[in-house]
Amino acid sequence: MRIGMLTGGGDCPGLNAVIRAVVRKGVGQHGHTIVGYRHGWRGVIEGEFMELSLDAVRGLLPRGGTILGTSRTNPYKTDDGPRRVLATLARDRVDALIVIGGEDTLGVALKLDGDGVRVVGVPKTIDNDLSGTDFTFGFHTAVQIATDAIDRLHTTAESHDRVMVVEVMGRHAGWIATYSGMAGGADIILIPEEPFDIEEICDRLTHRHQRGAKFSIVVTAEGAMPKEATMEVQTSEIDDFGHVRLGGIGQRLADEIERRTGYEARMTSLGHVLRGGTPNAYDRVIATRFGIEAIDAAHAGDFGKMVALRGTDVVRIPIEEGVSQLKTVDGRLFETAAVFFG
Repeated sequence: MRIGMLTGGGDCPGLNAVIRAVVRKGVGQHGHTIVGYRHGWRGVIEGEFMELSLDAVRGLLPRGGTILGTSRTNPYKTDDGPRRVLATLARDRVDALIVIGGEDTLGVALKLDGDGVRVVGVPKTIDNDLSGTDFTFGFHTAVQIATDAIDRLHTTAESHDRVMVVEVMGRHAGWIATYSGMAGGADIILIPEEPFDIEEICDRLTHRHQRGAKFSIVVTAEGAMPKEATMEVQTSEIDDFGHVRLGGIGQRLADEIERRTGYEARMTSLGHVLRGGTPNAYDRVIATRFGIEAIDAAHAGDFGKMVALRGTDVVRIPIEEGVSQLKTVDGRLFETAAVFFG
């Protein structure tokens, strides 16, 4: 078979490990030809691809980013996009397509599956918010990077008697904030699932400082929102999948905390730092297992499926099941984190 592959949406550590695994087994053991489309769905629309040989994937395991490039292009929001995708695949004699992406990218794959394209999905979201899999690769690396940053901020916050607000990724789900906040000993964690009361936050910080603490750490997901929506921070820029660009809640929080409590507050936004660099050991292994399962599914003709981690097993589930709903932070986990607030 001649199998195409693409990476869509935001980059994250582990993408290259998936690409490497697909090629190593697809070419080396199954005898297939693998081609990679550049820049996500945009590359399929425009017919831009590269041959992926065994030599092309040497040394990829520890590399961050994606050698294929990525974009947030949505063929169904592009003039004649679906027809151009089908025409490209026919012209390039591609028998099947392995799609590595999150809810939006896999949502397109699901639609194309309905249009007769033979697809296999690999879940990818640094936010860990896909319902069909226990974890996605890149998440654990992001958590470790955020935890390391929080550890470092503790010392400078203590030196200056400051409140440090740390903003991390998390549009609709606060997995990174919750995990890194717990691991880093944050005094307050704010997530999209739990709208916050700024007065309550300031009261907790005041109480903490009155008990002798000279500094505090507040970790917030970028999508965290106040109960009354008085501190919403977003721009009017919207991507092809209808997402508003977020960012800025961390600075607004720092400003409000300083104004209401009188404590000096500073903000650090980790943002895209969490996406960059080499994947940790866990994400390299999961990404490799996902890639192997994806090429095995394509080889077996088991299309319309997404690979997923269930417990310690990598399984195949319908793509529709994998992207059917947002996976939000378990309330019991957040209750555990909240024991240490203030």
